[in-house]
Amino acid sequence: MTRVIAHRSDGVQTSPILLKAPAMKPHENLDPLVIAGKPYASRLLVGTGKYKDFAETRAAVEASGAQIVTVAIRRTNIGQNPNEPSLLDALPPSQFTLLPNTAGCYSADDAVRTLRLARELLDGHELVKLEVLGDPRSLYPNVVETIAAAKTLVADGFKVMVYTSDDPIIAKQLEEIGCVAVMPLASLIGSGMGILNPWNLQIIIENAKVPVLVDAGVGTASDAAIAMELGCDGVLMNTAIAAAKNPVLMASAMKKAVEAGRDAFLAGRMPKKLYSASPSSPTSGLITPAP
Repeated sequence: MTRVIAHRSDGVQTSPILLKAPAMKPHENLDPLVIAGKPYASRLLVGTGKYKDFAETRAAVEASGAQIVTVAIRRTNIGQNPNEPSLLDALPPSQFTLLPNTAGCYSADDAVRTLRLARELLDGHELVKLEVLGDPRSLYPNVVETIAAAKTLVADGFKVMVYTSDDPIIAKQLEEIGCVAVMPLASLIGSGMGILNPWNLQIIIENAKVPVLVDAGVGTASDAAIAMELGCDGVLMNTAIAAAKNPVLMASAMKKAVEAGRDAFLAGRMPKKLYSASPSSPTSGLITPAP
């Protein structure tokens, strides 16, 4: 309880008022994101590329509150080059869940080979992010190769979080293969265009029995909030934070946006009423002027 002392306009102190402390917010450990059976307090996942150095990477990740961080195995040193700085020094696996990804892979074979390498470098690590791209200009997912890679990886014991298009049929097929999460794009990777097709995302969410996380296309905090308000289980982003003028401040903004969007989804928004107003104050017992 909090004791508050109020004063009248003439300065006279009134009796203290006891106010109940605010309840813990739903996202504070009471509403965890569960991936492959493991709970996470944060629903924001962040990438580790495009920062000026590992120090800025660490500062941004800490500001975001993220517990899962993605690592592009083909572009980031996590032990492949022992004579170079390693990301693991800035983001040790003892403090963060690393999510090796296959950024830069354009075939199922390349993706599978890359994640098997990651498993060796990370001592048997099984949670991975699969992405197989169609072309280097759009970076749109090649869903045919993605499905092929997912089948191989799941059979090989990996716990696969998969980047895909916003096609509800493909998303369901990937779930049925055994992927532990499906991650449809909001718009093209690194575009910052936000959510271009919320209707498809909603279909994917309604049909899914595994977590659905928006991956790619988020540009600012409102995009993340909208994704969460739609019912997404989480949001993964990199460029929106790393390419901001102040990455650490943007990371903090994204943290708040994801939390606010989740709270709004759980609270349930009021229905939209086209051309129908509803006064917010009582319509009965109005003060009327004396006759």
